[in-house]
Amino acid sequence: MENSALVLTIDFGTQSVRVSLFDKFGEVLCQDKERYDPPYFSTKPGYAEQNPDEYFNAFTKASKRMLDAHKDLLGRIRGVCMSCFRDTAVYLDKDMKIVRPTILWLDQRYAKCEKPLPLMSRAIFKLVGMKEVINMNRRRTAMNWIKENEPENFAKIEKYVAISTYFIYRLTGQLKDSPSDYTGHYPIDFKKCEFYKKPETHLQGQIFSIKRSQLPELVPGLSVLGSITPETSLASSIPAGLPLFASGSDKACETLGSGVIDEDKAAVSLGTACTIETTMQRYVGPTPLLPAYPFVLPGYYNMDFQIYRGFWTINWFLKEFGAQTINDLMADDAGDPTAFNAKLNTVPAGCDGLLLQPYWGSQLDRPLVKGSVVGFSDSTTLLHLYRALIEGIGYELREQKEKFEKNLKHGFSEIRIAGGGARSDEICQILANVIGLPVVRLQTVETSSLGAAMAGFLGLGIYGSAKDAVKNMVRPQDRFEVNQEEKKVYDELFYGSYVKLYPSLKGIYKHQFDFTHK
Repeated sequence: MENSALVLTIDFGTQSVRVSLFDKFGEVLCQDKERYDPPYFSTKPGYAEQNPDEYFNAFTKASKRMLDAHKDLLGRIRGVCMSCFRDTAVYLDKDMKIVRPTILWLDQRYAKCEKPLPLMSRAIFKLVGMKEVINMNRRRTAMNWIKENEPENFAKIEKYVAISTYFIYRLTGQLKDSPSDYTGHYPIDFKKCEFYKKPETHLQGQIFSIKRSQLPELVPGLSVLGSITPETSLASSIPAGLPLFASGSDKACETLGSGVIDEDKAAVSLGTACTIETTMQRYVGPTPLLPAYPFVLPGYYNMDFQIYRGFWTINWFLKEFGAQTINDLMADDAGDPTAFNAKLNTVPAGCDGLLLQPYWGSQLDRPLVKGSVVGFSDSTTLLHLYRALIEGIGYELREQKEKFEKNLKHGFSEIRIAGGGARSDEICQILANVIGLPVVRLQTVETSSLGAAMAGFLGLGIYGSAKDAVKNMVRPQDRFEVNQEEKKVYDELFYGSYVKLYPSLKGIYKHQFDFTHK
């Protein structure tokens, strides 16, 4: 029975939801996907909102369609596991009804936060160099914006939970979640993997305007969160009573699904947001101002850095400049959907000196930034700009990779790569050359779903350790070695120009940020 066991995974992405059935060897027996239509709506420029039930209804459609077509597999399903995009909250009233549409992680609104924090708190944040980071976290917290702009809704909010927690509630009737899903603007002690007991008065917890009573119960990763309810079963065709296991955020699941369970390797995700992560059994933050996050596996942490709207910028470029009309080309769909990637190598490494900083939104450690493109000349073409965008993401990942290595006090042996952008051989090779490490692509670029499945098999006890799960379920498929000649070009541009851009432009970035966020 153990050999025939299957785990059903639900992978909630920003653009679509994917439902899959995995066996214990990491093979997908069947899969279905439902695109959100639309992924979000905007009541003002820069806003991104959605009714969370739209996402859940998309899941039930995909699940029912898949399972009704594969009824012969229903009896083999032993558990369910979920992966979900992060830093997006749902606001519930005393009857567990949605108060207002959710504000997504990619929303660009800011609270004013005109009432200052207590004097002592401000003094401490200034002393340790966290003043700007704390101010930005306050302004970016949805609860603070609701408090200022919608006091009637603020008063109704009985529960303020991650969107993953809401989905768990819809699946099982339980308001529980894993600490890994609380990456973002929540009053959580990342090292202890628990919420602050009194966030209203805690030095860092107070910035969020969230009470402890408004938060859910946190349980260790791989624990049983609850059982699939009859109502969910009817809507989704998932058998009622199946256990739902705690896993983690999309990026944490991607890291597990990439087989990165120790400090030797790093995982890079080329999705709507780009990240670089590694996994540790010790608590080490990527920078003095940023924390490590709880991992899917209890007792493990992720060192994590995110490029806001990472490969979303590829989609933006292809739509605005490449006359492409298909949505989410690189972040979600087909591997090489345009002629652009095939022509990338017609532009030399380094794009004849054209550099791009991919700041399409605030970075946690650089909150007041805007993007820049430097080095235009009369020989610059559309393909130069396209390649510079990819190289810019690579430079930023490399800068953070080197910070990781400095804090860990050792280097990485290779990069495991996933996400829609990883389908392109040309992009994988460019990133290997820019970052300066071999890039390894696995049997699937959908490692978020794979990681969730691994968590399910670990929760079921079919694998006794993460090492065994990786050995049996993760298979390297393609390896892109570093081209040393191109690496020399990137080394010169990285150290000679790229790492100097932010310090040189910091004041200008701040002025532009303030100008566009008045």
